[in-house]
Amino acid sequence: MANTITNTDFNFPGQKSVYKGKVREVYSLQDDILVMIATDRLSAFDVVMPKGIPYKGQMLNQIATKMMADTKDIVPNWLLATPDPNVAVGHACVPFKVEMVIRGYLSGHAAREYQAGKRMICGVPMPEGMKENDKFPEPIITPATKAEAGDHDEDISREDIIKRGIVSEADYSVLEKYTKALFERGTEIAAGRGLILVDTKYEFGKTKDGKIVLIDEIHTPDSSRYFYADGYQERQDRGEAQKQLSKEFVRQWLISNGFQGLEGQILPEMTDAYIETVSDRYIELYENITGETFVKADIANIQERIEKNVMEYLKE
Repeated sequence: MANTITNTDFNFPGQKSVYKGKVREVYSLQDDILVMIATDRLSAFDVVMPKGIPYKGQMLNQIATKMMADTKDIVPNWLLATPDPNVAVGHACVPFKVEMVIRGYLSGHAAREYQAGKRMICGVPMPEGMKENDKFPEPIITPATKAEAGDHDEDISREDIIKRGIVSEADYSVLEKYTKALFERGTEIAAGRGLILVDTKYEFGKTKDGKIVLIDEIHTPDSSRYFYADGYQERQDRGEAQKQLSKEFVRQWLISNGFQGLEGQILPEMTDAYIETVSDRYIELYENITGETFVKADIANIQERIEKNVMEYLKE
């Protein structure tokens, strides 16, 4: 197995605190600077798998960086620099405690809800007569509350978000506008690469001067689902599963092994051989999503490499 980075313990100059999410670790420094490290951890059904996936953090960080550059003309973002393949540095923000999920197609969680007989998700109606992976007449926004570590994200409606004071109505209107604009741009980018952007999530924060900006990741296979456009309609017409690019293949493997993150379920073992196939699949995702060949970083000592590159950046 190749080396992976699943945990960090850095002490950067001016460091104030560290937050460890499911995949990313965020170091807060003086002068309102954040150092975000994308680890090789893999999360599915809100559970972090015990083994890392080689190069996954690098891929996620580099896709997110590229997509932020490709969308900064329509939505401002937090990013300042990427001094290392696994690292992004940017402005500190107060995150909104909701994930803005937007769906162009009836897939994943929405499809599972639909098959269970529900025709409303997050206060948004879903038309009758749809089958899995059909396109919605218009993209729908289905927000989720951001879970604390170990908890599940939960569906929530626009009305409840505002009523409970999670986000003000004025700010939520901006989040909706930005979410629609990003999804439209993401759809255009995907179409140019022979892909369909099926659904995705965006996270936003507010800078100390009150500006709402895009944070975290964008249009990665961890936060988004893609289909291959070629043959999409034919597969729908025949009732076949779509060829997709996302970590849904990991979720399906877990489901087939009796695990959906529910209480009492035992996490199946991921063998080294299976983990290598997951890494290869992520490389395929990277190359299809970005249109670029993936160049593997030196992973002989990932921790040392990251520390050296971040320290050099901070000295500048």
